[in-house]
Amino acid sequence: MEKLLINRINHHVYMNEYHFGFRPQKSSVDAAMSVKTLVQESLEAGEVIARISLDVQGALHVAWWPGILKELKECKCPKNLYNLMKSYFTQRTAALTMNSQRIEKPVSRGSPQGSCVGPGLWNLQFNSLLQLKFMVRTKVVAYADDLLIAVRGDSIRAVENYANAEMSKMDECSTRYKIKFNDKKSKVMLVTRSKRRENKNITNYLHFKPLEQVTQMKYLGIILDHKFKFQEHITTWQKDAQR
Repeated sequence: MEKLLINRINHHVYMNEYHFGFRPQKSSVDAAMSVKTLVQESLEAGEVIARISLDVQGALHVAWWPGILKELKECKCPKNLYNLMKSYFTQRTAALTMNSQRIEKPVSRGSPQGSCVGPGLWNLQFNSLLQLKFMVRTKVVAYADDLLIAVRGDSIRAVENYANAEMSKMDECSTRYKIKFNDKKSKVMLVTRSKRRENKNITNYLHFKPLEQVTQMKYLGIILDHKFKFQEHITTWQKDAQR
């Protein structure tokens, strides 16, 4: 029943084209290539790109049911599917039995480990972040619980300001849908190949805390550097192959 339910919901609900996780005929390769194409186009135009990698705490375990139902309603999901999903969330409990004692607690979020609907429900909640009205210069790519925000501009200071404006939208929406990002694991990286006299240190905020700026980051198994030349990834791959 869960498979039938989530398949019918996916048939009716629009998913953002840059949402690649847990979807048929989409893979991590597609997500990585979309990021490559975006950055390559910006570099060829002589622009600067700020790439912000956001790490979600808990992922499937924190899928908030009221937020999922709200997303279904906004996507104009058929009423029968909406009511069935609402019933699926009703009076659910988690139970722990030890010796002769049994403890039950009502739950209002998350999905059972290994459930058929779990990934689909997470996509519905995560889709709310991707549907925000970002600027034309911004692209957001999602794969499972990985979220990458790419903001392009003509100068480093402009990119910094644009990125902070987009992060403010993301922060507000994530709070509304009970999605928590890990401040320590979320990073920002400035990508540019041209020699600039500007200060290359940028400050972007998440939950009013500055994100750590790095010169390389790992995304879907690929090591990306601030020049976008993949030298570090090739070196690491060669070392692993020689072991």
